[in-house]
Amino acid sequence: MKPVQFKTDDNVMLEGEVAEKVHPAGVTIIHGATGVPKRFYRPFAEWLSQKRNHHVLIYSYRDSELEKKEDLKKTITNMSDWGIRDQSAALDYMLETYHGVPVHTIGHSLGGMCLPYHRNADKVESHIAVNAGPAYWKNHPWFYMPQVILFWFIIGPLATRIFGYMPGKMIGLNADLPPQVYWQWRRWCTNPDFYEVDWNRVIKQPEFSKVQCPVQLVGTEDDVMIPPYQVKKLAKYFPQASLNFKTIKPTAVGLKTIGHIGIFAKRNEPAWPLIIS
Repeated sequence: MKPVQFKTDDNVMLEGEVAEKVHPAGVTIIHGATGVPKRFYRPFAEWLSQKRNHHVLIYSYRDSELEKKEDLKKTITNMSDWGIRDQSAALDYMLETYHGVPVHTIGHSLGGMCLPYHRNADKVESHIAVNAGPAYWKNHPWFYMPQVILFWFIIGPLATRIFGYMPGKMIGLNADLPPQVYWQWRRWCTNPDFYEVDWNRVIKQPEFSKVQCPVQLVGTEDDVMIPPYQVKKLAKYFPQASLNFKTIKPTAVGLKTIGHIGIFAKRNEPAWPLIIS
């Protein structure tokens, strides 16, 4: 993987890696999930690069891998910075760097939800949204509700106020999060309108007409965070796209579980062909 750097429209430098091919058939950008480091996607990126003969980009959202707690407390980064500014910058970078090569995007959770907001969304040839959807808290499976209530209404807000950042590692997430990432995420997930609650306030309303390419919505059967029926609801935000929906069953590929984050884990490689097929 080749290390790369690129800037956002507000002059923030982002760190990434590209799996390059000599004569690529295309380019794929992988937009990651909330709190998931880019290294987690490296095996999938390398596999995809070989499988499709594509340049494949993975990258880190701004302030997503800060080690010092004081830095986490000070940052004003929010979730829409990741989903709109940073994802859009990744697309711009790959379009400019590999001019003339067809560009595709694969987004995991947050990474799959924001394409209509991106400046050059109309230049994307296809988009795959994996385990991505408007995760309104009341729509989770009943047996998952205790964790949901604790995260959004009790432990989550209390811990974020006490520590000055979201101590995700302490409560079972992959990473600690900037405070404004948590608060905006909470606002979206506790509102039935999801990120529409921030339209024309924190973020601009997206230009839906920009996305008319094929869009595949992929859910995993055992995902309790964004169940397949929630993934289907993402279709609302791609009204002019050519849509396809797919549910991946772990047993269909010889696996016991896959889950929300695990779909891109190396151990679940048997499921990867179903993502891109």
